[in-house]
Amino acid sequence: ETNVKNSTATVKVLLVPGGHVMTMAFAIGLSIEEIKHHLASELEVPLEVLQLYLNGRVVEEKQSLMELGIRPHSSTQMEMSSSDPTSYPLRLLRPPEHDNMPDVITVRVQKDEGMFKEVVVEIERSHQKKPFLGGYRHRLTGAEYHNAAVQTLPKKRPDRVKFICVSFSPKQTAELKSKLQQCSVDMSTQMTGIGCYVSCVNDKLVTPVKYVTADEYHGRRLDAVICLQSYVRRWLAQEEVEQLRRERARRLAWFDLQERKCKEEKEAQLRERRRRWMNPQTREDFNLLYHALEKWRNEEEEQINCSLRGAERKAALCALLEQEMEFIAAIGRHQINVEAINQDKIIRNFLNKPCSQPENWRSATGRLFEMDSVPDVRARALKEIYDDISKFLVDQQERRHFLEKLRNTVMEHECQLVWDIIDLIDREMDLMGRDVKDHNLEGLRKRICTLFLQYIRTPAFNPKVIKLLKVHKKPSELQHDMFFCHGCQRYLWSADFGSSTTGCRSRRCRNCTSLDNVARPRDDNSVYQNILRRLRTDEHRLNPETSIPFLLQVDDIRYLIEKVWSSCSALNGSRDIYNLVFARWDVQEDWSPWNCILLSKEEISAHTQVEHIHKAYETTFIQWVEQKHSMARQHFSKNPVIAKNLGL
Repeated sequence: ETNVKNSTATVKVLLVPGGHVMTMAFAIGLSIEEIKHHLASELEVPLEVLQLYLNGRVVEEKQSLMELGIRPHSSTQMEMSSSDPTSYPLRLLRPPEHDNMPDVITVRVQKDEGMFKEVVVEIERSHQKKPFLGGYRHRLTGAEYHNAAVQTLPKKRPDRVKFICVSFSPKQTAELKSKLQQCSVDMSTQMTGIGCYVSCVNDKLVTPVKYVTADEYHGRRLDAVICLQSYVRRWLAQEEVEQLRRERARRLAWFDLQERKCKEEKEAQLRERRRRWMNPQTREDFNLLYHALEKWRNEEEEQINCSLRGAERKAALCALLEQEMEFIAAIGRHQINVEAINQDKIIRNFLNKPCSQPENWRSATGRLFEMDSVPDVRARALKEIYDDISKFLVDQQERRHFLEKLRNTVMEHECQLVWDIIDLIDREMDLMGRDVKDHNLEGLRKRICTLFLQYIRTPAFNPKVIKLLKVHKKPSELQHDMFFCHGCQRYLWSADFGSSTTGCRSRRCRNCTSLDNVARPRDDNSVYQNILRRLRTDEHRLNPETSIPFLLQVDDIRYLIEKVWSSCSALNGSRDIYNLVFARWDVQEDWSPWNCILLSKEEISAHTQVEHIHKAYETTFIQWVEQKHSMARQHFSKNPVIAKNLGL
């Protein structure tokens, strides 16, 4: 038992948190307290601050290494930390590179029967970089080889191993052996001779070939290089041709796409015009219809003048006039019906606006609140009553109920409008009592709806509607904002007259101008309006701060197209007005009447890619375009805002 306790074991102590390792050999009979004494003296720290851990648990000082399960001649690792790391940190007194503390391995070797010797092997690892000792070193892998004429295995530099005999038997003799490492083939070359036989089984017969000069060798190399270059250049040429083919296919596909897009756009415009012809809804739609009628009349009149003479011509013209009158009457009837439908839509939108949604707001927390105020409830109730009395196809009992509800609502106020509504209600109820037919009461019911709508629009009866009414200006403010219309002979606001960039105000109001257009020229300005809308969209996308396209009106665009550019494309002379658009003449400057060009939609994409105008177009064409710009500059210089941009 004493011998077992005196047996040693290797203990590696890991200093926490420094990470340094102390390797020592201790007898397994030593207690933890004795080990702490030794470590405290090595580290020069008090014994009380040291704490040893084994497998993450604190070990008691009275326990020995043997009680902790450490066997003789084995190794284990323990952790050691300081309870006061600020005052007494654990660190090695000597740097690791000067530390000669070896790793210790104890070996018990049996020599004879019953006789053992105990050998301690110390492996000392140097922390310094070892110098190059000679030989060959591979530049890529870093492997080292001995100095020799033949290639050998890479030289591994082992750690220094020192054997120390601790105890041994009486009979021990050191035996030294030496062995040469030199290769025999390198030492000499042997041949068959007297007393020496060398096998020729592995010999090779070498036959001399034709001598190759340096010029022939380099010539073959040059031919091989030229062959390789030819194949490489062929491959590069094939790749370049394939790239050109792909670009050609991509460009042809782009051309097909643009052509198909233009075709689809033209078809969509034609379908839209046909829809507007067949079912006009707005004033622009009726102008388009009258324009088509005028175009048809001119064609028929020209055909009559070319084919007929005398009385036959007059009779044909009279028939044409009667047919035109029928068409005008049909258009007028349809316009009256559309205006009635639009008027009903206007009334419905007016009633839905004040009571469509309650008042709503968001709180500081983001929560949405909704509130119905007294005016909201009042407006919603009046709308429901109007919807009820607008239903003409109901039975008499339900109609009487609606009228009584209307009477009770309007009797809350006393005025002439309320009395008129009550009088009409009494009259309708009296007529219904006399069994008058419904179609005879339709006019009376419309009068009731009209008066009640006037009641709803009165702010005294419906406070919510005050936000939707126009604010009338004071007479003193209207003194310089009223103009006389020479068409309807009335004084109207300036907003009722058309404006122009030339600075000249129209002598007729918008309604008189529209009526005169239907009666005589029957022009359609929708196509010019579409050109202006597209121009504004494109310029706003290129430069959001541009202003001149937004100052121009439809009449100004029409003047540019008809008077300046003669209603045709500047390049191919196309006169399809629905296929013409405006573009910048110099793409680097903003659009203006003196920096524009009229082109077809197919030519726009090619012109916008031109960077230098003088290199892309001929001098004669450039002078012709500049002449058009001078005409536009002279016409639009009358406007002070545009004249400021002109620098005049």
